[in-house]
Amino acid sequence: MPQKSTANALRRPRASSKTTAARSPSRRNLSSNSSEPTEVDTTFLESLLGYNARRAALAVITVFLRRMEPYGFRPVDFSVLSLIAHNPGVTSRQICTTLDILPPNLVGMVKVLIKRGLVVRKTHTSDRRAKGLHLSPEGQTLYNEAQATAASLERDVAGRLTPDELVTLIALLRKVYRP
Repeated sequence: MPQKSTANALRRPRASSKTTAARSPSRRNLSSNSSEPTEVDTTFLESLLGYNARRAALAVITVFLRRMEPYGFRPVDFSVLSLIAHNPGVTSRQICTTLDILPPNLVGMVKVLIKRGLVVRKTHTSDRRAKGLHLSPEGQTLYNEAQATAASLERDVAGRLTPDELVTLIALLRKVYRP
C-alpha cells in the first residue's frame, strides 16, 4: 500500500476515492501523455511566502511525526503540553488564544491528555471558577523526553542553516504571524 504524504495526512478526510475518481480524470491518463514535460515549473509558487512556508513546515512535520510517534504526540498535542509545562495553571482559554485553537477542539485534546494521565485540572489560584491545567508527574517525565527529542529534531532539520540564518528565519516568520 502506498505511503500517504505528510501533506495528505494533515488534511481533513475527503470524499471516498471512488467519488473523487468519478469527478476527476485518472492520473494514469494524465501521465501517459507523451508531451508532458519532465519537470514541472514551480517558479511562481516558489515566489510565494505561503508556498515556501508550507513546504518548510511539511519538511519539519514529517520528521516531527516520525520522531514523536513513540510519545503519541501530534504537533498540536506537543504545543499544548509545552504551554502547560512552561505555564503551570494555564487555562484552556489562554491556550486557545495563544495557539489559535477553537475551544471545542481543545476540549477533546485535553480530555485525551487527562485520560492518558499526562495532565490534571486544578482550581485556578486567582479565579476559583476557572480550572488551571498542570502536567502530572508522568506528564512532566514524558514531556521532558519529548522536548529533548523536539530540540534534537529541530537541529537536524535546520542543519542546512547556519545558527545566524536560523535566528533570522525565525524572526522573519514571527513578523508574518504576529500582529
